[in-house]
Amino acid sequence: MKEKEGKEKEEKKEEKQKEGKEKQAEKQADYDALLDNLYARLPERKGTGERFEPPVAELFFEGNKTTIRNFGEVCARLRRKPEELAKYLFKELAAKGALEANGSRLALNARLTPRQVNEKLDYYIQGTVLCKECGKPDTHVETMQGTRTLVCEACGARKPVR
Repeated sequence: MKEKEGKEKEEKKEEKQKEGKEKQAEKQADYDALLDNLYARLPERKGTGERFEPPVAELFFEGNKTTIRNFGEVCARLRRKPEELAKYLFKELAAKGALEANGSRLALNARLTPRQVNEKLDYYIQGTVLCKECGKPDTHVETMQGTRTLVCEACGARKPVR
């Protein structure tokens, strides 16, 4: 009789273990389903995760004119005056042009490809926006004794710029 009770206890114990494992597997499946559902709802990442991403000029063409549609936004992200960046682009692209709509657009009197404009924009960013020491975009340009100087707000470095 004691043997029967011992076997019954072992069987009950085994049943409880099986039930526990089944519940645990069921909980894991529910958790996985919830997790998959959550990841499916998340929006896709649009950026690279960098704090500063160089802006890309959006162009449209009117005959022989090229217009940078988001010029004001580009200037705002670079923290530079539209007149300063426009002057640089006129010189580098060898094109005449004009600021339109209070500096929010730039019209260039030449037919240029997006690659040409964005390449010159990248050169401008490397030369007069990013700090040469720390590589951060937290800079501004000061004129000291007739020399334009790039001053980094993050590390305090000063470098002359063209």
